[in-house]
Amino acid sequence: MSNYLHAPVASKVMPRGIPYIIGNEAAERFSFYGMRTILLVFMTQYLMGAGGHAELMAADEAKGWYHLFVSAVYLTPLLGALLSDGLLGKYRTIILLSIVYTLGHFALALDDTRLGLAIGLGLIAMGAGGIKPCVSAHIGDQFGATNCHLLPRVFGWFYFSINLGAFASSLLTPWLLNNYGAPLAFGVPGVLMLLATLTFWAGRYKFVHIRPGGMHFIRDTFSKDGIKAIAKLGILYLFVAMFWALFDQTGSAWVLQAQNMERNIAGIELLPSQIQAANPLLVMLLIPVFSYVVYPQLNKVLTLTPLRKIAIGMFITVIAFTIASLAQERIDQGGTPHISWQLFAYVVLTSAEVMVSITCLEFSYTQAPARMKSFIMAFFMMSIAIGNLFTSSVNFFIQNPDGSSKLEGADYYWFFTLMMLATSLLFLLVVKLYREKTYIHHEYRPDAAGPDDVE
Repeated sequence: MSNYLHAPVASKVMPRGIPYIIGNEAAERFSFYGMRTILLVFMTQYLMGAGGHAELMAADEAKGWYHLFVSAVYLTPLLGALLSDGLLGKYRTIILLSIVYTLGHFALALDDTRLGLAIGLGLIAMGAGGIKPCVSAHIGDQFGATNCHLLPRVFGWFYFSINLGAFASSLLTPWLLNNYGAPLAFGVPGVLMLLATLTFWAGRYKFVHIRPGGMHFIRDTFSKDGIKAIAKLGILYLFVAMFWALFDQTGSAWVLQAQNMERNIAGIELLPSQIQAANPLLVMLLIPVFSYVVYPQLNKVLTLTPLRKIAIGMFITVIAFTIASLAQERIDQGGTPHISWQLFAYVVLTSAEVMVSITCLEFSYTQAPARMKSFIMAFFMMSIAIGNLFTSSVNFFIQNPDGSSKLEGADYYWFFTLMMLATSLLFLLVVKLYREKTYIHHEYRPDAAGPDDVE
């Protein structure tokens, strides 16, 4: 019989299992972003055919498949949430799907054809997507009413760990691909995913294990509160989807744009895909700046609710893509602008990410009924999927038979900029009409332990 704890312990300090979750997340994000950073370059420059000859994708085709894969990663959280909240619980679901995830990385490392690409990305989409809502909800499960005031800090550190892993891998894997080829470049993320799985397993006796809801989960989901929570947050996520439609192009359109820019910084020539490392680095720098400087100053001007943070972040996204559009105009005129244009756009876009993504992650957890935490997180992930499906559809639609594009050059960037502006303006109605309702788990108290508290 295990000694798992099934409810948070009343405490004013940080829960014991948090370091294992943070360590797991850093290694897992290294594996995912390391693979994703080189994916577009792999499809357009390294992909092989069954006969051993190159079988490369065109730019628009590669962008279309790239965003289709990302959308799959953020659709499979529904599977993970159903397994987690309904049947297995978060811990078992995370361990099971992490093994699937690891196998996907090694499939990419061992087979550089379209078959290997399909198998590898399929397994990664199932594994990475499946654990996503479980990990973010699992970290919230460690807290009760006494220490729930620490949640914003922990979600900040959680996001910091994501970007620490992403920053390291965004620099390393393009270098590995360029110097040693696809097997090693995809193999290293596989090793890190294996390490992430072992780290999470090592914390099993430190965690709070919230039991799966079973039929209670079904009843809660279709209850008045459950349906109301899904409907309210669903409307919010439809708007947030447009943010992700733009943001995730840092791994596709922005990589292709960087190929046509001067990338020499302090005498070092950066690879186009390495520019993506700017985002996680900036996140780590900007999280404390926003927490301790920007938000307190903004609060002096207006009451800074979560939805107002998200709204401001959306308008900042418009500015970021405006900068990218202006940079593309200079490329279209036969010029080679310096990469500082894109780096400036990264600063602005990352500021938007801090306001939109971190806030939406925490808001989703607190607004979800107790037995629906992973399920609601899956709906949040679906906003990323919808955004990437939109971008993928646009890229497949604009392909002409002769290989040209219906949205050439800067027109492509301006299209998404205007879409984001329209979305941001409409979102102001959500800010005005949305009514919040917060749910936090009950705590375990030794003098009131029962069958639902400890095993």
